[in-house]
Amino acid sequence: MSQKTRIDRDSLGEIEVPENVYYGPFTARAKEQYQITKLPPHRNFIKSFLMIKKAAAMTNRDLGVLSSQIADAIIRSCDEILDGKFSEQFVIETLNSGASTAFNMNCNEVIANRALEILGKPKGSYEFINPNDHVNMSQSSNDTSPTAIHISIIMNCLELIKSLNLLIRSIEKKAIDFKDDIKIGRTHLMDAIPVTMGDEFSSYMFALTKSKEYIIKSVEQLYFVALGGTAVGTGANTPKGYQPLVVENLADISGLPLRPSPNLFYSLQSKLEVANCSSAIKNLAIELTKMSNDLRLMASGPTAGFAEITIPAVHAGSSIMPGKVNPSLSETLNMICFIVIGNDLSVTLASQAGQFELNVMLGGMVKSVLDSTDMLTNFLPIFSKNMVDGIQTNKQKLQLSVQKSPVLVTLLNPIIGYLKAAEVYKEALSSNKTIKEVVIEKNLMSEEEFDNALSKEKLLS
Repeated sequence: MSQKTRIDRDSLGEIEVPENVYYGPFTARAKEQYQITKLPPHRNFIKSFLMIKKAAAMTNRDLGVLSSQIADAIIRSCDEILDGKFSEQFVIETLNSGASTAFNMNCNEVIANRALEILGKPKGSYEFINPNDHVNMSQSSNDTSPTAIHISIIMNCLELIKSLNLLIRSIEKKAIDFKDDIKIGRTHLMDAIPVTMGDEFSSYMFALTKSKEYIIKSVEQLYFVALGGTAVGTGANTPKGYQPLVVENLADISGLPLRPSPNLFYSLQSKLEVANCSSAIKNLAIELTKMSNDLRLMASGPTAGFAEITIPAVHAGSSIMPGKVNPSLSETLNMICFIVIGNDLSVTLASQAGQFELNVMLGGMVKSVLDSTDMLTNFLPIFSKNMVDGIQTNKQKLQLSVQKSPVLVTLLNPIIGYLKAAEVYKEALSSNKTIKEVVIEKNLMSEEEFDNALSKEKLLS
């Protein structure tokens, strides 16, 4: 049985649209073109546009350029969608046409058709409420899309920060738990002066905290939005007083401290704030990768590797080798971080591709940043709970490594001198004896002097 359709009209002419859908002719044409990931648009991208459309309707009504009847129907339509209704009607992917014009129109049409129903009119009766003339009044894709990108990235980053805080707390707890576990430090992957496992974890905690601070600072710049610039930044087709009022309304609706851009031409042309935020997220990924690599190395073994820590088994490590435990979650975090770093390159290329009064590469930018933040937001709590929280130190292996490491001779330089210390180092390495054994055999120090020189306090001072 064929699906019932209605005839909708736009500037390109008539087109058949499924009778029951809320989108209209522009979306019906566009959805056939943007079959890329075949995934629905991002929830926060939808939400951002709906808040913008609601703010615009309120502002146009209050400035007397849109009738209260039409504005109130648009506002009610937006509220219903923001409450979770009609989400399936948003059929244009996050990555779509230049400046996300197709997604902007998807929103306009869904809002318009639901608003028509609210007024008792059939879908497609655009002579009463028109997607362009009424829902898109005082707007252009060129200012709504950059604004929606800022808001959706802000919302995603706020979610990411919550997940990152969980990981930071988990690592901080391990830094405290491991503060007395002395181990051999490593530089150039070779034995170096001793540190504690707590020292290493405190470094991870500090790096992630700094990364979070940089993300927060980058988000603060996203609070300045382009709304009100319309097509090229001049504010064409907006009533007097529109820009400050629409941004004020949008701030109230979103609960975010949004502010009008001080230069609308800049906000349409440049994507510096988005690139800066993407870079901060990339830098977080770099720190996470370094930490994850360290954990994988420290867990390596259990007999032929470092084996300095034990990690929880989240599932069997091998389909052929019984009992094998792999650092699977660290490996997954590495892969996520690699994708985040690649996404940042995409944002970089898209950001520099702006031409004259507009950067049209908006869909690629927002998809990349939202994908990156989603992956990290979703996975970091799992990594915290199922990996970091279960890490334990292998105290026996740590102590043995410290006792046998020839590099401890470095701490004897002030007592026996560099050249003697070098001789001791070479003999300990070739004879497989400990530094202590060689020093005492050579009568360079007494056992008491040696123990005092390499006490815990001296090792870590």
